[in-house]
Amino acid sequence: MENTPPVMLKVSFDGIEVDIEAGSTILQAARKIGGDIVPPAMCYYSSLKGSGGKCRACLVKVTAGSSKDPRPMPKLVASCITPIQDGMVIENTLNEEVVKARDGIVEMLLINHPLDCPICDQAGECELQNFAYKYGLEETRYEEDRREFEKIDIGQYIQLHMTRCILCYRCVYTADQLANKRVHGVLGRGDASEIGTYIQNSVDQDFSGNVVDVCPVGALTDKTFRFKQRVWFTKPVYAHRNCSKCCGEVELWERGGEVLRITARKNNYNEIPEGKFICNECRFEKKNTESWVIEGPSPITRMSVISANKYSKKLIPSFAFKIAENYNPAVPDQIKKLTE
Repeated sequence: MENTPPVMLKVSFDGIEVDIEAGSTILQAARKIGGDIVPPAMCYYSSLKGSGGKCRACLVKVTAGSSKDPRPMPKLVASCITPIQDGMVIENTLNEEVVKARDGIVEMLLINHPLDCPICDQAGECELQNFAYKYGLEETRYEEDRREFEKIDIGQYIQLHMTRCILCYRCVYTADQLANKRVHGVLGRGDASEIGTYIQNSVDQDFSGNVVDVCPVGALTDKTFRFKQRVWFTKPVYAHRNCSKCCGEVELWERGGEVLRITARKNNYNEIPEGKFICNECRFEKKNTESWVIEGPSPITRMSVISANKYSKKLIPSFAFKIAENYNPAVPDQIKKLTE
């Protein structure tokens, strides 16, 4: 039986037309184009079924619903859960209403989130940090007391700092879909909602460590890595081993020959692809280079603080040379030599 080719629909995103498979979402269409026009996402995770639609960071404006019904949608829509229609016209970075709404979303997320980046292990990898830097306001208008929680250990290797949590539900979906029996979730409702375990159970399933990787902020942290090193001082390398539980393909973060932590490999959107989640044995119990086959330095394909001092033509935008010229005419030549 011959495979039926997928139905392709044409949509316009910030003036760029793209053909994408029917059933895809607006966010998936934007990611097919790539670049700066892709909306940010704090709760959506492509490899977790049911995720998305909670943080509203990815709001966009649909100025034409479809070629059959070109009327605009009356409100901004969450691009991660809104399916595309043929002839749909979407605006993101070109729409002032979207940018203003995104400023408000950042302000809302930071109402209770503490500004403790200098002591947070997530600094340098924090999606909220990047989101706030791009869209946030310089000052907060919030004057009331913030919610505060005590740090608690919810497992042998995982610490929960609920004060930082933005209730994205990623960790809940991860435990639901990877662990044999989920023992944690969102307790309470409204402003009393919080992540917690049922009757103080311990989160210790084989794949429970992945909740640390999917957390977009520093609410769930690896206890074996806490306060040991900043990520931009470490050298990430790809490695693999034969594992009976998972794919065995990981990223080792080392400095001075010491493996400080192990994480799953992530794509350009800081997400673990489907089938690439790793088990706790690989993550926590094999922190030595002898257990792994080192493949080489991790390819860093997105602008990140992790790429600091790792010069590459792909990582240094053209305007960086112009900025450097304003301070030291010799700097661009020095950088060019390093990228040759």
